[in-house]
Amino acid sequence: MITAEQSEKLRTWFAERLPVDVYESLVSVTVDREEITVVGTVPASESVKEFRERTREQRVEVAREAEELYRRKVAWGVRSGTETTLFTHLAVPVMTRLRQSERQVLDTLVAAGVARSRADALAWCVRLVGENTDAWLSELRDSLDKVRQVRDQGPDIQKSQSE
Repeated sequence: MITAEQSEKLRTWFAERLPVDVYESLVSVTVDREEITVVGTVPASESVKEFRERTREQRVEVAREAEELYRRKVAWGVRSGTETTLFTHLAVPVMTRLRQSERQVLDTLVAAGVARSRADALAWCVRLVGENTDAWLSELRDSLDKVRQVRDQGPDIQKSQSE
């Protein structure tokens, strides 16, 4: 996870490099260990499909520079009204160990046809938690930023040990 300051620098970096006519406005720049996702508002006069075709070369050029600089893949998306559409974003495998009671939750979702597999069931659970605890997760992320700030203000242990 990155700090709020790093996130703002990343947003600024993309805002400075994207040509003015790509997005009507830049909505968000989200980052994790593997991927940077850039979402903007599609012009009202344009469909998502038209936008994607018209801006492809510009987005690819900016993505190449960002991928080299930040060592992460770049995904693009647009917001049109209340709908958000992402283009070519990553689905990253994540390994976990689950106890029998936890596996039974996943197996129930599969048996009920909610998910095709345990992996789909786990992704469904993560999406559900994210949707229902958005405010809590946001508060938690803010708290992590504060912990980093306090830690950075503390003594430099590396420097103390070398003296």
